Amino acid sequence: MPRFTVHIRDEWLAVPCRDTSSTVSWLGQEALKRYVKNKPDNGGIGSVKETRFIVRRCQGLGLLDADDTIEDVLEDNDFVELAIEGDTMSPDFIPCEPGVSNLTAAYKEPEKYISLDGNSLTSTDLVDLGRGLYKIKLTSEAERKVVQSRELLDTIVKENKVVYGITTGFGKFARTVIPVSKLKELQENLVRSHSAGLGNPLSPERTRMLLALRINVLAKGHSGVSLETLHAMIQAFNASCLSFVPEKGTVGASGDLAPLSHLALGLMGEGKMWSPKSGWADAKYVLEAHGLKPISLKPKEGLALINGTQMITSLGAEAVERAQAIANQADIIAALTLEVLKGTTKAFDSGERQQQRERKQNRSALGFVTPSQSHRFCDRVQDAYTMRCCPQVHGIANDTIKFVQNIINTEINSATDNPMVFAERGETISGGNFHGEYPSKALDFLAIAVHELASISERRIERLCNPSLSELPAFLVNEGGLNSGFMIAHCTAASLVSENKVLCHPSSVDSLSTSAATEDHVSMGGWAARKALRVIEHVEQVLAIELLVACQGIEFLRPLRTTTPLEKVYELVRSVVKPWIKDRFMSPDIEAVHRLILDQKVWTVAKPYIDKYQTEYIPESRPVSPTAFSLEPPSSPRKRLRHE
Repeated sequence: MPRFTVHIRDEWLAVPCRDTSSTVSWLGQEALKRYVKNKPDNGGIGSVKETRFIVRRCQGLGLLDADDTIEDVLEDNDFVELAIEGDTMSPDFIPCEPGVSNLTAAYKEPEKYISLDGNSLTSTDLVDLGRGLYKIKLTSEAERKVVQSRELLDTIVKENKVVYGITTGFGKFARTVIPVSKLKELQENLVRSHSAGLGNPLSPERTRMLLALRINVLAKGHSGVSLETLHAMIQAFNASCLSFVPEKGTVGASGDLAPLSHLALGLMGEGKMWSPKSGWADAKYVLEAHGLKPISLKPKEGLALINGTQMITSLGAEAVERAQAIANQADIIAALTLEVLKGTTKAFDSGERQQQRERKQNRSALGFVTPSQSHRFCDRVQDAYTMRCCPQVHGIANDTIKFVQNIINTEINSATDNPMVFAERGETISGGNFHGEYPSKALDFLAIAVHELASISERRIERLCNPSLSELPAFLVNEGGLNSGFMIAHCTAASLVSENKVLCHPSSVDSLSTSAATEDHVSMGGWAARKALRVIEHVEQVLAIELLVACQGIEFLRPLRTTTPLEKVYELVRSVVKPWIKDRFMSPDIEAVHRLILDQKVWTVAKPYIDKYQTEYIPESRPVSPTAFSLEPPSSPRKRLRHE
């Protein structure tokens, strides 16, 4: 028999439906009858039939017409919210932030799998898992290690040995021995008490990454979790049943205790949970709707689920992947600006670069642009640093991204539990692998390096908009004065760069003693990861503004044309944003170009030309940046935007 889960005020009610040709109005009244029945005062409702209410889907908040039949608008086990007239929407209702999640009611479970063994997951894999592109499963070797690890813990409990976190309390209570009859309660209390985070929930994508990464670490077989519990976590992941995980509350040692506790709490059937099918609802109902049972914690399993650096590292994986994407595209955008400003490429001559090879920097794309002499017919001898030194600034950003990516990938596949279980040696060891100093320091470094891509971009935006520097109309608009053009777009870029200067202050230099001075040095890595992501988002937005402004600059240089790849980039931008003829609402234009950058479409349209040039025109002896972008080879006849 079909049934539906209805949320009324502070309660969730299961309503069976024998006849799905009944109306939504009937479903609401049936739910109200059950709600009133459970209340001594009828919940303040006089007559169910006379009570006015509205019904909407939990996922997407779609309003349902009371006269529609259930079979036309709902599916079996759908979640709906009933709001009684005069009530506000339930405070328990937590809609996702608009535009954040790609996992919607139309989401279809992927068919492909990634096998986790605790040793080979990459930041790219993790981001793809977050996007819902794969399900996960364990390798047979990982299952074997997990079983061996659990057998050792069961032996410890059976023999009444005193081992931290297994038969004792936690932190300051490490010397308090807990009776065997209380060990399950010990683990449940640990998860509940440590679920003390605050703030907005992580997006579904980020929660998927967090859950997948925790599963990967448990798959190493050093945490003592049972195979039954690990399989339950995998089933929840594959169904996208995702706990409410507040973004604030971790100090990054002893691991990301608060966010990982919230992650475990939902798997226990407590707190809130989200799925593409239900939206936000009580965890026990979300699990039940997907045919899943809450996990039941065995000795040490609560500690195994919450002790580690997985929030720092999963957010760090997203940060480093987005950083690499924007660094690739920053080279292309800078090349377009160089063309509009008729800058010289002499500064990127291979001989000049050869002299700096000892630096061993991963030089940026602009080091490979075709030499030209753009200043032969003007009084400029050389360009400003924002153009001439672009390879040096972009180059160190690329080097830093790769450095941080190596650290993040190592952390992704590191055991970060405490105590660690070594089944092959028959012992457990208390250590400090949960400390987030490594990824925290790396992500602070990442923010500092990637920020420079926006810092130098904002200066190029200034040169494009300033008529005394660009030789183009002020703010790149006709009828200046009547129209302001890109005047305030530049201000927006400047404000984002200024915010980044504050956000680049490293959080990992701070430490506050916690847990009654037992955990007396912490990494503050959670904030390092969150602000690195904020910095990178700002960099993306600043470069989106530069790309928008550079394309507008091209409009004033027609009919001259630039190289084929840059024209392709121009055409891409014009597919979502029209030229600026007169002033209009600008924010949607910036957001549209930002979306192109997020989707890496700027990189996609230019990369085939980059690959071809690297293959055909760059000598094998010359070191080639994997992000190298160049103009067409010197032999290609074309009209250039430059004064040659």
